[in-house]
Amino acid sequence: MQKLCKKVSDKKVLCVEDEEIILNNIVESLELFFGKVVGVKDGLEALDEALGNIYDVLMLDISIPHIDGLEVVKKIRQVNKKIPIIILSAHTEQEYLWRAVELKITRYLTKPYDKNSLIKALEEVALELVDHRPSFQISAEYTYDYCRKTLSCRNETIHLSKSESRLLEYFLKRPNQTITYEQLFEYMWEFEQPSKEALKSIVKELRKKIDNGFIKNLYGVGYVCEV
Repeated sequence: MQKLCKKVSDKKVLCVEDEEIILNNIVESLELFFGKVVGVKDGLEALDEALGNIYDVLMLDISIPHIDGLEVVKKIRQVNKKIPIIILSAHTEQEYLWRAVELKITRYLTKPYDKNSLIKALEEVALELVDHRPSFQISAEYTYDYCRKTLSCRNETIHLSKSESRLLEYFLKRPNQTITYEQLFEYMWEFEQPSKEALKSIVKELRKKIDNGFIKNLYGVGYVCEV
């Protein structure tokens, strides 16, 4: 138990459960192990959180509003193949079990779960996290550290502003994909209406710090991050 706590004590977990009482109970249990636990109640919110922020572990129910938990996992797996995922569900039908297996789930727990089952699942998660380094090798010279929000180049640390790191993470999650100005406006500012020049200014500053031209302009459309 002590080793488990040590391995995940600085990790961040997203928990998805539509029943508030159950969600609160799970969050309280996970807070005994993890550094930070965020709880949400539906599939759309879960997808937004998981793709817009950095999490180390996901725990999802299947029967949640808007998008079922396994569909959420399927979309997450398109951009993150390694994050440990625990499914916690009342479903025991073969259909759901096979879907979970195909999505490379760490552990499938059935409700009601007991403390020992949860601990065993978390131990498996901890083993996966030992080999999981929250960094991205942009090129032979540049590495991005998701935890510290910094770049490193030839052992030199390059600090980024909040906007620069947020934008870079969005690009890194969508390598070699067309990213439109509209997508970036919605992601970076949500309800605000910034100018295109404001976005270009952040890209310009980011390019100064990553001198390898991996952010390419798509004239009149947006950008593509070539990794």
